[in-house]
Amino acid sequence: MGSDAERDVVTLVDELIAEQRELTAVERFGRQHDRGDRPLLEKHYRDLIPLSAPLPGEQYAFEVELDACSGCKACVSACHSLNGLDEEETWRGVGMLRGVEAKAALGKIAARTEPVARFVTTACHHCVEPACLLGCPVLAYDKDPATGIVRHLDDQCIGCSYCILKCPYEVPKYSSKRGIVRKCDMCQGRLAVGEAPACVQGCPNAAIRIVTVRPEAVRNHYRPARVDASGALSDPNPFLEASPQPSYTLPTSRYITRADTALLVPADAARPRIEHTHWPLVLMLVLTQIGAGWLCGVAARLFVGTPAATLRFEGIAGCLLVVAGLVASAFHLGQPRKAWRVWMGWRTSWLSREAMVMGPLAGIATLFAASLWYPVPIAGAATVLGASLAAATLAAVFAQSMVYIDTHRATWTARETGPRFLGTALLGLLISIRAQPGVLIVATVVLAALECRVFHHRHGKEWTPWKRSAALLLGPLRVGTVSRFLLAAAVVAAVSLAVPAPYVLGIVVLSALAERRLYFAAVGHERMPGSPG
Repeated sequence: MGSDAERDVVTLVDELIAEQRELTAVERFGRQHDRGDRPLLEKHYRDLIPLSAPLPGEQYAFEVELDACSGCKACVSACHSLNGLDEEETWRGVGMLRGVEAKAALGKIAARTEPVARFVTTACHHCVEPACLLGCPVLAYDKDPATGIVRHLDDQCIGCSYCILKCPYEVPKYSSKRGIVRKCDMCQGRLAVGEAPACVQGCPNAAIRIVTVRPEAVRNHYRPARVDASGALSDPNPFLEASPQPSYTLPTSRYITRADTALLVPADAARPRIEHTHWPLVLMLVLTQIGAGWLCGVAARLFVGTPAATLRFEGIAGCLLVVAGLVASAFHLGQPRKAWRVWMGWRTSWLSREAMVMGPLAGIATLFAASLWYPVPIAGAATVLGASLAAATLAAVFAQSMVYIDTHRATWTARETGPRFLGTALLGLLISIRAQPGVLIVATVVLAALECRVFHHRHGKEWTPWKRSAALLLGPLRVGTVSRFLLAAAVVAAVSLAVPAPYVLGIVVLSALAERRLYFAAVGHERMPGSPG
């Protein structure tokens, strides 16, 4: 043991060690760079992109190493800054998968479980068959044949937001400032001159890279999909655990990890999110369906000999409902002056087909209502228009249903959507023809019972889309849920008390609006763990 004086002596080595402990991360990086311990930045970043453009039959894709991602969101900040996004606009998000992983026994150490977490950074996956492109009614998307990058054409967009519903990864983002949708384009301008995209360049751990993939190989990898015993779509090769089924759009992004992702679940799995209500669409669907059904009832009464003079005001009421619904839909557009383009995507977009059917429906409804004001229908014009109205109503309801069925969202299936939309029109028809009270009561009760099927999934062990929908309806949306069924009960009471048809129609409209609001707000679907909220 030395003396106290010897122990108090501070050597040069002690001073250097103390200085090193006080260095910031930036200072340490700077010293390493000056000594040549790290590669020059230009070389470091260029290594994260291919050295040449994609060959024929190839395209660019993101590759993410989950084990390297720290969740720092530097990629989000870089994307936001270099692309000049609005304050609340994000094209890339970071989420987390977490769970436990079993560790095998080693010697005398017993087997145990350890917590596992992986951060997931995600943006546009530049799919082989992009749903946004196929669903856009104005052809505001294209897929570059040379690079495979899915680009959004801002000047073409009308701000209908249908691509947001179509994309299972929630990639397109609506910009309220511009009235259009925008999305990640893999910083194609930077790639064209040999520079890495903003997110790749901004990642401090080099967790994101740009690689080339063969679309045909992606297609063969994810297809064919199959239907499991429960009737759900199942892919033989999942894209990423707890993410949407890849066979729908064939995403090209790759996620690499050494962890067993089958054991992991999204950190927010138990926190279902209320979706956007889309009130203009709620009004459009309810008013056009009930109005068209009401007019079909007026036409049926005319066919059986009811004088046209007694049906004139009922015809006007139904026509006004249909027209009001179409006017309401215009408020859903960010660029309503460009709405005339909505037919352009008719080859692949059900929204275009819906618009092409709704226009003639409104025209036929107007002509039919006007024909009732002639003392004697001209050469059976009202009869012809009535038959045309019935056909146009069926076509419109079918197109409206397909708009949402085609999004592949779990709770917007044909089984759920078709009966709801057709049932709404049927209620308008039954009220118009003054159907027997028992028939109208049964129709109302059956439609309400169909909506209750989702509640059977509330006790499931896994957070499936159906359980999320049930949790929303019984949780944050419970006031709306109770209101919906109270209004359905009010319809039954009004019919039982022989309330005049116009008043019953008003209650049915309110009940249908409550139902359709929940249809949008409580939709359940899978999403990427890193989907920007």
